[in-house]
Amino acid sequence: MTTGAFRSAEGAETVRRLYRKVLDGWPVPVCELRLPTRQGETFVLAFGREDGSPVVLLHGAQANAAAWILDAMPWAEHFRLYAVDMIGEAGFSAPSRPPLASDAHALWLDDVMSELGLSRAAVVGVSLGGWLALDYANRRPDFVERLALICPAGIGRQKNFLLRAAPLLLLGSWGKRRMRELVLGPSVTEPPEALKPLIALMQAIGRSIRLRLETIPRLSDAELAKLKMPILAIMGGRDVLIDSDDTRRRLRAFAPQAEIRFLPEALHFIQGQSEAVLRFLADEQARHG
Repeated sequence: MTTGAFRSAEGAETVRRLYRKVLDGWPVPVCELRLPTRQGETFVLAFGREDGSPVVLLHGAQANAAAWILDAMPWAEHFRLYAVDMIGEAGFSAPSRPPLASDAHALWLDDVMSELGLSRAAVVGVSLGGWLALDYANRRPDFVERLALICPAGIGRQKNFLLRAAPLLLLGSWGKRRMRELVLGPSVTEPPEALKPLIALMQAIGRSIRLRLETIPRLSDAELAKLKMPILAIMGGRDVLIDSDDTRRRLRAFAPQAEIRFLPEALHFIQGQSEAVLRFLADEQARHG
């Protein structure tokens, strides 16, 4: 891991160590891949049925492939899963952060898909990973079987959360904790033992990662209308980062095939969606039976 996406080498090393601890406890057999790409080395976790339909997993900002650990077991029974560490984030992939408003990430994913031997796959994306999935589906529609998007960026208006959060940054550790709770929800005082390594990792990432200040591009009305693949979109009514009402409105208007799962009380970080995503992905597998 390099330090480009981090505030310090010490922070990067702490995240590296805690990430490794999470991976050592992965709940199903997993293969770690390091793929050459035009943006540098890309780290991928491959797990699940080797004869299963391929599914590419794209985590959000300030995260890495560990974000999928709770989904790994139920999904691995049905699919071949590839959890990709996004470049420029808190994983083992290269620290490169090319402009989001370019084709750079699509070209990088071309390399990832090619190295994995995939010509077509379902894609699941969360937040910034949802934008990445949408951008790729827009630029490479023949490569994307279906899209499952959880609190996706790239459709609804991006809220100015930093303006709201700025006063909290003046309140020390309490303010920073409160800022995270607005996105992630209240901290669990006594988490299950199995989740403690993941929680420690996410806390270390929050302390160490450099925030992306770049505005995330949104698909135009015409680009949304070109997406003909099945889409599942899951979003929360209390999302402080993305305007979920705008996301719903635009999907209904320009991608009417989308299945919309709106959770009025959910924040940006939405838990417990494994079963809903599994049902959506299994529809495709059943059709090709």
